[in-house]
Amino acid sequence: MSLDYRSFRQITRDRLLFEMLRSTRKNSKSTWKVLIMDKFTVKIMSYACKMADITEEGVSLVEDLYKRRQPLPSLDAIYFIQPTKENIVMFLSDMSGRSPLYKKAYVFFSSPVHKELVAQIKKDSSVLPRIAALSEMNLEYFAIDSQGFITDHERALEELFSENAEGSHKYNACLNTMATRISTVFASMREFPRVHYRIAKTIDASTMTTLRDLVPTKLAASVWNCLAKYKTTIPEFPQTETCELLIVDRSIDQIAPIIHEWTYDAMCHDLLCMDGNKYVHEVPTKNGSATEKKEVLLEDHDPVWLELRHAHIADASERLHDKMTNFISKNKAAQLHQARTDGELSTRDLQKMVQALPQYSDQIDKLSLHVEIAGKLNNIIREQCLRDVGQLEQDLVFGDAGTKELINFLRTQLVVSRENKLRLLMIYAALNPEKFESDKGAKLMQLAGLSADDMIAVNNMRCLCGPDTKKSSVGGFTLKFDVHKKKHTNRKERTGEESTWALSRFYPILEQLIENLSKGELPKDEYNCMNDPSPTVHGLPTSSSARTSPAHSMRSRRTGGTWARPRGSDDGYSSDSVLKHASSDFRKLGQRIFVFVIGGATRSELRAAHKLSSKLKRDIILGSSSLDDPPQFITKLKLMSVEELTLDDLQL
Repeated sequence: MSLDYRSFRQITRDRLLFEMLRSTRKNSKSTWKVLIMDKFTVKIMSYACKMADITEEGVSLVEDLYKRRQPLPSLDAIYFIQPTKENIVMFLSDMSGRSPLYKKAYVFFSSPVHKELVAQIKKDSSVLPRIAALSEMNLEYFAIDSQGFITDHERALEELFSENAEGSHKYNACLNTMATRISTVFASMREFPRVHYRIAKTIDASTMTTLRDLVPTKLAASVWNCLAKYKTTIPEFPQTETCELLIVDRSIDQIAPIIHEWTYDAMCHDLLCMDGNKYVHEVPTKNGSATEKKEVLLEDHDPVWLELRHAHIADASERLHDKMTNFISKNKAAQLHQARTDGELSTRDLQKMVQALPQYSDQIDKLSLHVEIAGKLNNIIREQCLRDVGQLEQDLVFGDAGTKELINFLRTQLVVSRENKLRLLMIYAALNPEKFESDKGAKLMQLAGLSADDMIAVNNMRCLCGPDTKKSSVGGFTLKFDVHKKKHTNRKERTGEESTWALSRFYPILEQLIENLSKGELPKDEYNCMNDPSPTVHGLPTSSSARTSPAHSMRSRRTGGTWARPRGSDDGYSSDSVLKHASSDFRKLGQRIFVFVIGGATRSELRAAHKLSSKLKRDIILGSSSLDDPPQFITKLKLMSVEELTLDDLQL
């Protein structure tokens, strides 16, 4: 890897700005250009670039391909579009005939274009001389993070894993588009991966493998086919393996998308009504007589967000208080104000004091925003008794609590919301599927006061898993949540990893899988590699011990801890600490690791990618069909709306 480390999102941004927009300057006579995009490519652009970046590259106007547009015959146009029939028709209608909308057209497709569509363009003799460039950018994903991307398949769970997905044209269409988009990530990065994937969990010859169990296998094969074509079509595309790609689905860990995650980023998206990264808050008007609503984006451009997003909420709150106190200690006007109020001040008091100062700068604006958000989160945690909920969730996962504790909690904790009781039951059901093979499950749901709608979500979790090892004629929960029917109890502590927070014992299974992949120790009975027909993986060390620790029972025990950490401690995986070491570390980075989760990734998994990049000294990039917070994931499970089926109905 080169000395000038660029993050995944920076590479994406540079390709769009320089390889695409700037390349049109060479032969163009018009200084300013129009940029035309479709509904999908405009999102690709907005995730990676700011409007100012685009303007700087000579774009004076950004237009929607499908809206009526004013003719600008003196200007050249840049088309960044998907290679679909509809888009080609629109492009041809813009540029054909006696009076085209623009002078010249530079056309960039987001993914490989079919020969028939190119032929259709060439057929129009009036358009051909007006085309200044026609090329494939091969960039069709949303760079949602410096180390993360999504393929924008919000309905992947429904289209790939519901009962009626089998035999549906949506199943193949979803898989093919997903594969194309994943492949464009490797085109952008100029990387050729070893493709590892979770194999179908078929137990024996008498058990029919369901299509949904084959999803990772089919996706891996499809990605492999796309990459094979790149070897001959993309200049300088590597001919030998340069990195690792692991393809899994949500069956590896059904608890991660549901459990309460206690980091600042995850809590914001779980507990506040945010629209994507947008947060709306009230700020005082200029004259201070009233308040007005202001929309802010919680993203990498905000240094406070960047520093705190992976910190535990208690740690984030402490650090914000420290920052406010620090600001005041350096400001004489603030000290006078503090002397008048006399005594210890809350963070809220500090915030009001700082807002009253004449030097109310952008930095304090940001700080003040986060003080408000952290305050809101802490109130919700108190009001909804989330510490108690979180404690029970983690105790269930680590085998420190069972049915008795859950029943007791449901009976006594009357203020806990229905949604949080649903999440507890979903965790319990994922750990104890056998309890739901009789009426025990129904009784628990009744005790929790769940609606029929909620019960659908619990039931549909079965679609994310492999077939049962035992055939059962009992109705209800007949498909297992996990092939290994081991209770998740008394797991060993993870060596060398002390937890300083009481509610951060939980970690996503993906974290362990990435570490195993890095060591070349993925369990051979659960993971295959497309590149390698032989049992060893291209010189990577293999370990017999890997087989004794299956991926499903990898959440080992973490010790308890305190709600607040000593100040100034650095756990080595909050973003700021990763960035702090980045300049020296990334020069010595090993090969990149890409992981793709079919059916939605979680913020805890994205955080694990950041944490492990620092720990393993390898750039880890997490991709998924979508990035889901618990409320969204539960809604998606409900949308799968599968009827109750027994194994006999499925003829397994």
